[in-house]
Amino acid sequence: MLPLLPGLGFLLLAGWQVAAATSAGPYLCSSSPVNESAVCASVKSVSQEMLLEITRGQASPCSLTFGQYACSKRAWLQDLQDDFLISLYSCLTPKPVSDMDREYSILFFSKYDAKKLLAALTMFSQRFSHTPLSLEWNIIFVNGLWEKIMQIPDIDSPSVLSQWVQEGLQPFLVEPKVFACLHAKNMLCETFQMIVAALNDIYSDLSVEEQRNLYTGMKYYLIQDGSNQKCYSAVVPGLNSTAWFEHYLGSFLEHATVEDLQLFGDEPTLQKFARDPVNMQLISNLTLLRETALYYTSLLTSVPAFPLSSLPDRFVCYLRPSAVSNLSRDDVLSLAQRISKNCLLNLTHRGTTRERAPFSLTTEELQVASSLVRKFDHFSPAILHALGQTAVGLSVPDIENSISDKDLEASIPALGEVRGWNADQSSAIINKLLSSGYQIRNGQSLANLGSLMTGLNSSTLQSLPPELVVEAIKLPEFVQQVVTVPSALKRTFVEKVSFSVGHPAELVKYIPDALASYVPKSLLVFGEEKPNIQDLNSKMWTREQAAMFFSDAIQMEPDFSRLSQSVLQGFTCADANGMEVERFQELAKVMKKKNVKLGEDELSCLVKMVTLHGIPKDLDSYPEDLLLFLSPSDYAETGSCEQYFANIGKANLDILQRESSQRKQLLLEALACLKIPGTQINMENAEILGHLVCDLGGEYIRSSGGHLLKQLSQCESFLPDQEEAIRTVTSSGNTTFGPPVAWSAFTLHELSGLIPIFDHSILQKIPKNALILWLKNFAHESHLSREQLAAIVEELLPTRHKRAVDCPPEKKITDVVLDDDLMPIYYTPEELRACLKNVSLENHLSQILTYSFSNEQLAVLKDKLDETYPDGYPESLLPRLGPLLSFITLQDLSKLKITSANTLTFLLKDRSDDQASAIIRRYIDLGNALNATALNAIGRNYTCLLNATELAMIDPNTLKLATLNSSGCSQFTKDTLYDKAKRAFSDQHYLPAYYKLIEPYLGGAPGVDLKALSKDNVNMKISTFVNLREDSLLSLTPSEVQDLLGSHLGDLKKWQNKPPVWNWVQRQKQSELDQLHIGLTGGTQEGYINVVVPKLPSSASLGAVAMMLHLLPSLLISFLMMSVLS
Repeated sequence: MLPLLPGLGFLLLAGWQVAAATSAGPYLCSSSPVNESAVCASVKSVSQEMLLEITRGQASPCSLTFGQYACSKRAWLQDLQDDFLISLYSCLTPKPVSDMDREYSILFFSKYDAKKLLAALTMFSQRFSHTPLSLEWNIIFVNGLWEKIMQIPDIDSPSVLSQWVQEGLQPFLVEPKVFACLHAKNMLCETFQMIVAALNDIYSDLSVEEQRNLYTGMKYYLIQDGSNQKCYSAVVPGLNSTAWFEHYLGSFLEHATVEDLQLFGDEPTLQKFARDPVNMQLISNLTLLRETALYYTSLLTSVPAFPLSSLPDRFVCYLRPSAVSNLSRDDVLSLAQRISKNCLLNLTHRGTTRERAPFSLTTEELQVASSLVRKFDHFSPAILHALGQTAVGLSVPDIENSISDKDLEASIPALGEVRGWNADQSSAIINKLLSSGYQIRNGQSLANLGSLMTGLNSSTLQSLPPELVVEAIKLPEFVQQVVTVPSALKRTFVEKVSFSVGHPAELVKYIPDALASYVPKSLLVFGEEKPNIQDLNSKMWTREQAAMFFSDAIQMEPDFSRLSQSVLQGFTCADANGMEVERFQELAKVMKKKNVKLGEDELSCLVKMVTLHGIPKDLDSYPEDLLLFLSPSDYAETGSCEQYFANIGKANLDILQRESSQRKQLLLEALACLKIPGTQINMENAEILGHLVCDLGGEYIRSSGGHLLKQLSQCESFLPDQEEAIRTVTSSGNTTFGPPVAWSAFTLHELSGLIPIFDHSILQKIPKNALILWLKNFAHESHLSREQLAAIVEELLPTRHKRAVDCPPEKKITDVVLDDDLMPIYYTPEELRACLKNVSLENHLSQILTYSFSNEQLAVLKDKLDETYPDGYPESLLPRLGPLLSFITLQDLSKLKITSANTLTFLLKDRSDDQASAIIRRYIDLGNALNATALNAIGRNYTCLLNATELAMIDPNTLKLATLNSSGCSQFTKDTLYDKAKRAFSDQHYLPAYYKLIEPYLGGAPGVDLKALSKDNVNMKISTFVNLREDSLLSLTPSEVQDLLGSHLGDLKKWQNKPPVWNWVQRQKQSELDQLHIGLTGGTQEGYINVVVPKLPSSASLGAVAMMLHLLPSLLISFLMMSVLS
């Protein structure tokens, strides 16, 4: 039996001590002997018959207290069924824990027969294997269970302990604080090692959250106050093994951060651990957090002259440039081949999702590749082939000067396999190829370019025959590589294919998935042709595209579950017409299973149809978002209000406007349901509230924010009061993350959504090393904008900038610096200006402009470009300007040479109206056409900037390939675009899809066209209706409005007091409005005249007005006489 040794020290992290004191009670774990007579003195005794009645199911297990069970005779407890622990736990968890319960637990479990207890725990484990247990009762149970288990014969045998851990204790151990409880019981390192081995055997069966929780518990145990090395001593037998990672963490090391490793041991000790063969074998089969893998590799290679040939293949992916600086050419080629074989680019490393771009490189990967390539002066096809993936380290001068034209063409197969080329590199390779006479003769020669396709310019692509592109898209190698090409080129590819492929079904069949979302929706109208459902399912469509063929899909496929999520998102209200309610409910349930996301209008329609014959009793089978349009009382037949709001918390709350009364009411009802009288939200209620936490006011955040920060960091936006509350709570340090001065990079990673809210007073307290490590390893995983990341950079720069006349020698800008995405933190704006004097930027522009430079630093970079190009930037440079475009002045724009619609696309990204207008003018003044590519660039944001001359330039047929948004434009613009769109889609006006094509332009439709549409069952959205031309809207009768709106008619009531609906209501007879049955009021009563005084021209004389008023009584009398006579 394992002895319990005192004196190993009481382990608890300071942060956990606070949490334990408030949530789990300070004395829930105890190893003290239990005096049964004293403990049971005040407990009401029970008879054996009472226990037998519970065993037979004749009495409730909850009829006795925990103390009564604990004080029963040992023999009586053996009669309890194996599922009794499940019942007991269910009886106890609603009750608060008392000081006596830890004693009851030790006493109760000590009386259980070991074999029977294991059977009971096995059944308990099966019931709660993936269900979180109550924290307090979890620790109470463990307190007694562990005492019992330690008394079992042969428990010191790994196989015996493993059986207990795997079959009985696993649900308890996934609560991290249980490990701190076990440490309080002075559990030996040898015992802990066996527990880790047992848990390691079931590691792959655990969820990621369970793995992470178990790791956190292990970390609690392994970090000891006053020492960095727990369970290790070089001089103590049994604790001197350097296979420490294998023994005490196992596969759970996947969840360790660099900061964690540094807590487990000092640098020399960690180096011993890292080089231990057993640990290296373990690590070779794990996927570590990226920064941990880098650190581990640096521990291995930190020894001078460490032979990289002995480095396991997994670790060559995480080398730093310093580790490869002294290699021979042969060693370089050998290492390059290992990197190409073992390091797949665009891996989703644990801890970073690599969201920068497809196949993007980390700083270390790029720097290592560049270091390897610099060993060569000339690149033959053999060398380029041997370099493999590391050829991505080629600089533009290398491409232009160190590879002959002949060798470059011969190396296309090798270079086309390389992932991660930036725009400068791929453009340099393609331009050199084409200028040397290389021709793209057929689809295969286009596909052979592989990853180099990203370097094609639009003019080259436009010159290719459509048949050649159609041939290429049928080749697997083209399909694989087209994912990486820029959006503008993807649109050009689609245009080429659409010119050659005449039928929608054929287009859908051959278009690669990476290009599918760029197909104009007008080309997805099937008409009498029937689509192939399998082809539709295999592509990722946008919601607008899917709406074009959704009706066809549900008519052709009787089994809705066979439709993809991408197809199902095309649902519109018009598709509901004629469908039986039961069939419609079946469709809605499939949408739930496929996680289909719909908009507000579609959800509103879905609710109406699903509840047409009453509220279903299985609302949990429908999409959570539907519940936003129902109430807790509607949900009552399905479940409790807690379940209702738990589902609401998972729904997409942004479907409802942030400050809408409906959304505010949901929060109030949720707080009432959870019985939260004050402003303090506990963690359990916060879990139920889910996304509703984002709507909690500042007073709630101040009272509860200490443990709400992580959930708040997931919110999309905040109100000023919330932001101030978050800053107050964060500054106080009274949170589960501690004060900012103690934060790590991983803390920042967990709170990344709050970083934009943190002001200077908070940011300056965060350790600079933590900020740097976060920028390096986590910033690209966050959703922060460049401007927000630049705010972090500014915190890392000196507050007072010294005037730099010359560049400090240690800050010389080299290729290594230019490849480092932390470059912005190395230079103040003045230093950057001084150090750029003799540096050529154009070959590195695409790379460095992805870095988080501050606005001052970007201004310096622009000044450098202005010096290089005093007469204006060349067009080839414009797509690479990125954030520098915001610094372009109107004078700069007047010098730009814009000859390509694709260039226009790049220039119009996130521009102000003044800038966008000047760019469009410049493009047109240079004689360029407003073709489909140009119109897509102008798109939904800048349509209203077009003047009459520019609108006249639009060929109606181009609207088949582009969609413009005229909703906020002048009436002239709306009228003009509607007329062109009507002509563009005239050949499809008889099809149901016609309305979906013409809808964006209806703001310019005359009344006669709206009346015609009212006969086509279009189910017009209220947002479209209220933006119709006012004179057209006012010409509609109530019955025509009813036919136009269809299932959206009820939304008209919400607008009855707002223009233009109020103006329309006043013109209608109240009797006709009543026939709509939606409660509209304000119409004209029978027997009354609704006199609408026309708006007279400003030059109208007062005499004319007086004459009209003078005649009004006579007109009224005449009207009344006619009424009487009739």
